[in-house]
Amino acid sequence: MAFRREKFVPRGGPSGGDGGRGGDVIMESTQRHNTLLYFRYNPEHKAERGEHGMGSNCTGREGKDVVLKVPVGTELYDAESGELVHDFSRPDERIVIAKGGRGGRGNQHFATPTHQAPREHELGRPGEERTYRLELKVLADVGLVGYPNVGKSTLISRISAAKPKIADYPFTTLEPNLGVVSIGEAPHEESYIVADIPGLIEGAHLGAGLGVQFLRHIERTRLLVHLVDVSDASGRPDPVEDFKVIMGELRSFGHGLDEKPMIVVASKADVANPEKVKKLRTMAKRKKLPFYEISAVTGLGIDKLKYAIGERVRELRKDSEAQQPLAANS
Repeated sequence: MAFRREKFVPRGGPSGGDGGRGGDVIMESTQRHNTLLYFRYNPEHKAERGEHGMGSNCTGREGKDVVLKVPVGTELYDAESGELVHDFSRPDERIVIAKGGRGGRGNQHFATPTHQAPREHELGRPGEERTYRLELKVLADVGLVGYPNVGKSTLISRISAAKPKIADYPFTTLEPNLGVVSIGEAPHEESYIVADIPGLIEGAHLGAGLGVQFLRHIERTRLLVHLVDVSDASGRPDPVEDFKVIMGELRSFGHGLDEKPMIVVASKADVANPEKVKKLRTMAKRKKLPFYEISAVTGLGIDKLKYAIGERVRELRKDSEAQQPLAANS
């Protein structure tokens, strides 16, 4: 609330300016970040408040926005309702997650011919206050699944530059490893991203082993590569039963994981039991699934599998692009 007081200007009248609006809190996806660790240690964020209105009908400065960067693959949920607010599936997506309040009106707006010296003014409105839950799901074209210690980490280290921890005991991998696989030669070189999903065991969908902690990462993959140990070192006599157990876990978790396109791979072929390989190949043929034998140690079948995966990913990408305009039109 202010009045104009200047020499030679009698009855200057009301001159209270409006308050500035508060800043917004904005969330933006970026490829420069790959974890949500920042939000664990900085859980609260507040945009700048607008400045007060001033005399001479001057409007206060608007508050600065706060932009929060999240990795691509982040899902934003309303903490109270559990509703999915936004899925940051592409880089540079930006949404306002909390709007700033509107600035109040100064007393200049309340002057009338019969009320020329108003002392009324309007308070600003408070900004929105929201609580969200963030969940990050790995974005990859291909997910490697199978029992612990079947050679997933060794395979990803052979076909990409990823350097996962490799050892001969279960649950060596405690977090998903991502590797970029390049096929072909420049300028026609193509690439796809492979995620080494930590080993599943029976009852994983109920929390056994590493539980559902990593099953959700498979939701975003286009293709699953199912590795089955066909050596006698695994201690499990039937590779087909191994395959069924893992498929049962994918089915129990839901989200259509068991219906994703799949390639079956007989791992550790250099020390394979021929009977196991035969049983697994027969099962794959019966289910009309592509079947490959590899040895990540000797390199047997690695290149053949790498290019087969690339070809299948290329087909699935084309199918996905073809379906997007239809979804937009509907």
